[in-house]
Amino acid sequence: MENTIIYLIRHAETIDENGIRNTHEDSQMINEKEILSVHGEEQSKRLSENRELNNIDVIWSSSYTRAKATAKYIASNNNLPINLDSNLSERKLGDLKELGEFMKDKKTRDPSQEQLLDRKFKTSDGESAEDTRKRMTNFFKRILKEYKGKKIAVVSHGGSIKFFLLNWCEVNQDVKLVYKNIDLDITAPCLLKMTFRENELVNLEQIK
Repeated sequence: MENTIIYLIRHAETIDENGIRNTHEDSQMINEKEILSVHGEEQSKRLSENRELNNIDVIWSSSYTRAKATAKYIASNNNLPINLDSNLSERKLGDLKELGEFMKDKKTRDPSQEQLLDRKFKTSDGESAEDTRKRMTNFFKRILKEYKGKKIAVVSHGGSIKFFLLNWCEVNQDVKLVYKNIDLDITAPCLLKMTFRENELVNLEQIK
């Protein structure tokens, strides 16, 4: 029985911005348009040169700018188009004031980390960890059926990747994901190799 390999990738580093944003755009629109920093572009190029990402059969990405910018180097090296799917988007933050209230006195200062602990929390117009896990899982079920035995690169976002991995991972006391006693580091960028037999995950490893 042939294995299907999914390379699950968090986008590279984004640029820091200060000042007044377009007041006609809500937090979701602003989030979708975040771009990579110069260092992030370099990270993406270096990531694409990892030998694991040679001879990819298909590439999928979130439609967010930073994800597509990360995927473009892998696409170029493999002479492939980038397929987009909204199920790979970052979880919707929703009302930022509500999110700020939720984060008061939290230790990690990272909403996605805190939502690993409170998987049903969501703001108005936002998504919970569980909402995000379900849509990510639906996407992967579909591509596992469609691309059996293939090597698939998937570029997504920190929160969405973390919540999807809750299907197999535990959360330790440091609010880190753990797979078979190995801590996973879902920083930007990261490369995870997931090996599936049919729909069953048989191995998950972090590629440095």
